[in-house]
Amino acid sequence: MDKNKYFTISDGLAVFGPEIIQILNKLDAIFVDMSKDFMADNMIFPALMRVEDLSSLDYFNNFPHLGLAVAGLTDEACGCLTSQKEKVTTIRQNNIKNSDYLLPSAACYNVYLHLRNEVVTQAKYYTTAARCFRNESEYKGLERLWSFQMREIICIGSMDEVQAFLSVYKDKVSSLAEQIGIIFDIEVATDPFYDKQGTKALMQKLQPVKEEFVFEGTVSAASLNFHRNFFGEKCNILNNTGAAVFSGCVAFGLERWLHALLKTYGHDLETIHGKLNNV
Repeated sequence: MDKNKYFTISDGLAVFGPEIIQILNKLDAIFVDMSKDFMADNMIFPALMRVEDLSSLDYFNNFPHLGLAVAGLTDEACGCLTSQKEKVTTIRQNNIKNSDYLLPSAACYNVYLHLRNEVVTQAKYYTTAARCFRNESEYKGLERLWSFQMREIICIGSMDEVQAFLSVYKDKVSSLAEQIGIIFDIEVATDPFYDKQGTKALMQKLQPVKEEFVFEGTVSAASLNFHRNFFGEKCNILNNTGAAVFSGCVAFGLERWLHALLKTYGHDLETIHGKLNNV
């Protein structure tokens, strides 16, 4: 268990006190303000995602290990549980119904599903936040949580529009980091959406589609993601010529930004508030 006077973390689950919540709220407000330069629509989506929808995005070909299913208990299990006096510590597999829903592991999927089968005649911009969940092999402090908050800003349009959007936000995130005194390295990463043997995976090696802002060599606090026309094809989002649109997003892990601030300023919350207030 990771415990101090500001927060407690146990088994990848964090409990935050009011002082930390203020910092998280300020961080999110800064990211939302960033989205206003593109007049992004702020959206809220359900906390559950349909298995069928995620399957249509090839989620289970690429990220099945991250998935956390949500299901009700069988009628038989409910009857047993209400009649017994024993303490319940585990719900066994045979007591759970088949699951049609998963907890989200990223915030932006719902945006593409929301636009499914639409024709987009000009670039669209969205921002959304989600409580995300990932089934990891291990959890470590604020750096890798089971449940965490993600804010994303998304662009859907032509290839040039999406690339221009990502270029703007690369500068914005770099400027923000400098303002608040966090040192990030920008590293090229790979995106597992594409079949490793396919032509898009080869293109990815020639033209990287993901860049990460990495703190102290290990913690990716933000990422810039160019999806090409992957989600446009999967969700049948077309432009006025009938071609699949392109998309890209910038993603912020709030707890990881918090981690970077706390490490940089030695848990001096007064200094952290001052830095954020001056943005």
